[in-house]
Amino acid sequence: MIKQLLSWAIALPKYSSMLSQTLKYAYFPGCVAQGACRELTLSTKALTQALGIELIELKKAACCGSGTFKEDSQLLEDTVNARNIALAEDLNLPLLTHCSTCQGVIGHVNERLQESQITNPAYIEQVNGLLHKEGCLPYRGSTKVQHLLYALIADYGLNEITKRVTRQLTGLKCAAFYGCYLLRAQKSIPDDPYQPEAMENMFRAVGATPIYYRGRTQCCGWPLASYATTQSFKMAGMHIQEALALGADCMVTPCPLCHLNLDSRQPEVEKVIGQKLGLPVLHLPQLIALAVGISPQELGLERHIVSTKSVLQKLGL
Repeated sequence: MIKQLLSWAIALPKYSSMLSQTLKYAYFPGCVAQGACRELTLSTKALTQALGIELIELKKAACCGSGTFKEDSQLLEDTVNARNIALAEDLNLPLLTHCSTCQGVIGHVNERLQESQITNPAYIEQVNGLLHKEGCLPYRGSTKVQHLLYALIADYGLNEITKRVTRQLTGLKCAAFYGCYLLRAQKSIPDDPYQPEAMENMFRAVGATPIYYRGRTQCCGWPLASYATTQSFKMAGMHIQEALALGADCMVTPCPLCHLNLDSRQPEVEKVIGQKLGLPVLHLPQLIALAVGISPQELGLERHIVSTKSVLQKLGL
């Protein structure tokens, strides 16, 4: 018995060290979160710091292209994003982003290039040849690309998030808006693209009530906004109307581009559909951060076009 206890005592420091290891990611913030949606950057950094997650920002990373590079050249999209992925590989870390468009584009490139390493190695040589000419690191295909949502669920764990909750979001009815890229771009997404539950499970973990509605997995209309504005705003308005009709207090999205169309342009959407909406739209990390006790001021909630005061009042803030 003494011998067994001694072996446990020797092993305990090593086991405790494993438990205390900090989750660490190569952080790809994306363009929109550093410009039009700076509150997304603020809330992501505040949340990860509160949860003890370390982010190493990829300050030399380039724009992912948001799907537009491949309209001119698939090689261009692959090479630019192979460079982004190589920056994370150099740190021996997974690439993490809070933008589902960035996750979709970079994640899709990563999966395509990993497959090409087996089926078309000459293409990888071509990509790495272009990177070499620019003095960039080569793509190795050795890491993964994750959205913040799935990293929190798979790596951190919903149970651990629940333990960190200091402000239950009880009574807050949240309508998830997944958008296009999060569910469709990567093969490895751990969710059903037609009947996803990741965001709804996150809502439950922080005490909020999920609202299910048809439009939660559809396009917000952003890709149409520059050339078919009316149609774009009608799409956004349809989703917001549906969520409101089912009693939603707010929409929550993991995509800053969806946020722009649903929040920033909601006044324009109202004019197109001829109806007052006024539904607050939160970034996903803002919602979770409120639950773990971070103040609304730290999360940039005052930056939203549609006022978030009704959400804060419901939470007694």
